[in-house]
Amino acid sequence: MVFQYVGIDHIQLAAPNGCEVMARKFWGEKIGLTEIEKPESLQGRGGCWFEFGHQQLHIGVEADFQPAKKAHPAFLVKNLEAFQKHLEQNDIKTKEDAPIDGRTRFFISDPFGNRVEFLEYQVK
Repeated sequence: MVFQYVGIDHIQLAAPNGCEVMARKFWGEKIGLTEIEKPESLQGRGGCWFEFGHQQLHIGVEADFQPAKKAHPAFLVKNLEAFQKHLEQNDIKTKEDAPIDGRTRFFISDPFGNRVEFLEYQVK
């Protein structure tokens, strides 16, 4: 094979026009991601970008926005139980789901109704 996949650079979630304040409060303050500046050439499109590790989350404005109810990003978290408590203390409802392939997990909805998963590999 001449090429190979090496990872995910970013995930983009759609949000409605005017979402920036709510996105910053949710993804930055409550979830704890670091906001990064969008490239100057894209700043006029609205939305905002965040960073976690070597990956990014882009919140992009979509004119006819409809939340993703099934499709979703899944974030790998260390100490998932503490993170879940942190979310619940910040009024973010979590929905537990059955573990799969040695991973505990739960789901939330972002302020725009998009589905988001958080998971952690179980230690054996």
